[in-house]
Amino acid sequence: MVGFLGWLKSIAVGTFNAIAKVAFFLILIFFLLFLIGLSTGDGLPGKMVLALDLRRPIADSAPVQYTFGTRPVTVMDIVLGLDAAARDDRIKGVVLRLGSANIPIAQAEEIGAALRRFKASGKFVIAHSQGFEAPGLGDYLTATAADEIWMQPKTPFGAAGEGGGEIFLKGLFEKIQAEPQIAKRADYKSAADMYMEKNMTPADREQITALMQSWYNTATSGAAIARKLTQQALAAAFDASPQFTDDAKKAGLIDKVGYDDDAMQAALDKAGDGAKAVPMPEFVKAEEDLNEMGEGEHIALIEGTGEIVEGSTGGSGLFGGDAVMAGDDVARAIRDASKDKTIRAIVLRVDSPGGSVTASDQILDAVHKAQAKGIPVVVSMGSVAASGGYFISTSADRIVAEPGTITGSIGVLTGKIAFGKTAQLLGIGTDEVGVGRNALMDSSITPYTDEQWKNLNDQADAIYADFKDKVAKGRKLTPDRVQEIARGRVWSGADAKERGLVDTLGGFWTAADTAKKLAKIDGNQRVVFKRFPRQKSFFQALDETFGDSSAGARAVQGWVTLMNSPAVRTVIGVAGEMPRGGVEMRATNLPH
Repeated sequence: MVGFLGWLKSIAVGTFNAIAKVAFFLILIFFLLFLIGLSTGDGLPGKMVLALDLRRPIADSAPVQYTFGTRPVTVMDIVLGLDAAARDDRIKGVVLRLGSANIPIAQAEEIGAALRRFKASGKFVIAHSQGFEAPGLGDYLTATAADEIWMQPKTPFGAAGEGGGEIFLKGLFEKIQAEPQIAKRADYKSAADMYMEKNMTPADREQITALMQSWYNTATSGAAIARKLTQQALAAAFDASPQFTDDAKKAGLIDKVGYDDDAMQAALDKAGDGAKAVPMPEFVKAEEDLNEMGEGEHIALIEGTGEIVEGSTGGSGLFGGDAVMAGDDVARAIRDASKDKTIRAIVLRVDSPGGSVTASDQILDAVHKAQAKGIPVVVSMGSVAASGGYFISTSADRIVAEPGTITGSIGVLTGKIAFGKTAQLLGIGTDEVGVGRNALMDSSITPYTDEQWKNLNDQADAIYADFKDKVAKGRKLTPDRVQEIARGRVWSGADAKERGLVDTLGGFWTAADTAKKLAKIDGNQRVVFKRFPRQKSFFQALDETFGDSSAGARAVQGWVTLMNSPAVRTVIGVAGEMPRGGVEMRATNLPH
């Protein structure tokens, strides 16, 4: 027995020694890599021009940091990246490629402001387009922030104005005997009109026209100032679109004609001997670990983008998360920031058309509790902060929006579409079993009973009243004033400011400066933005993504392949827009 115990002891000691040696070896490798990293820096050239490609739509912000690989660049990456680039002596300028993304006006304002801030450091910006293909004005408005605008020869200049349309399904539903039952508060709340109407309601036409007119005024005014033209001359030039490169040059809309490599070579020549082009995502990735280093007071940066949903994204794993604002995640980020004794203020970046009532209220409660601890909260609105996106912003100490931001939409909607008769029409059998009077209230087969319809409308009334009450208290407006500007109507940031829904017009840096003032931080002192939620380690993300088996990895790979198939993505897209039965705060049929 003693011999056996001795044998077990020797095995345990040997195993422990082996583990210790492996651990020491890993630590040694890490330390050596760390030393190599210190000696080589971030691996970027000593003189460079950043290449920023804006030819595809981009998100306002990323739901989490990607732990593996280079994630797509976001608006917030550009804003913070250009700020870092302005302070980096190695970077001499930026070359933009743009023209086909149909950039929203608010994004164009945010990116344009970041580019002008970058130029104020004495550096240059050159924009190149292979053609301004979209009729919207956002791509061109972004380009006007550059020192020079280049266009490829004989390519279209299509920037003309702001416009858009909607599809309405009521006629189809009548033919297939589908029964939409939607309760909306109030007449401007048009997110479900596609199911209830055959064309635009007068209220929807009114709000969309006003929104697009505001965008048009913002874009023509800003571009005219940048191009040193009168607003009337610029509008006349837009009215001549679609046109070609030479026409745009004669009208003063662009500066030079050439190909993309010509523009890049001009930038490299301007930067000086030895300069190299570096893609913006590479610079952003190299700077990520440095964003929270340096001296200065700490301000928390919490970025929320996408539809507001209940629950959590589950940590998002190795490759990033869904583009949603999960109530648990955003609320936890605000709570964690308010517990951090180094945090002097919170900047909450909101880019969302709304969603779940309960998740929105959960996030708003976290904002209230942070403020109760004496931490000022400033909301910085992206392209859209409407419905639930506005709900979570109501109590902020200050709300900052771009003139082109879509905001407001103070209202709710609820309901469903019953397809029972459609199924019978197609020869499909249906049946249901429910225990409890309203167990099948959200059934997609049978319509609401009269009692259920009344119950549904009572819910809509209660949530709508609560929404208006929160706006009145948060914005210090009378109930009558809130009722006047609510009714589910969307406003541009410029129009929202006139009505007291927004405090200041501007972008992220305006919000950051406002947060500094509220936190009593010297205006000349640089602050450090501390992002919440915190980024997970590689091994935490690996564990969350693949679990503890190779089968998990294969399952994830198969799931990704399936979900990215065109058929599945189409079905998900259509289903995601349908009414869901519960009361929601969504503004989904917004023009882009």
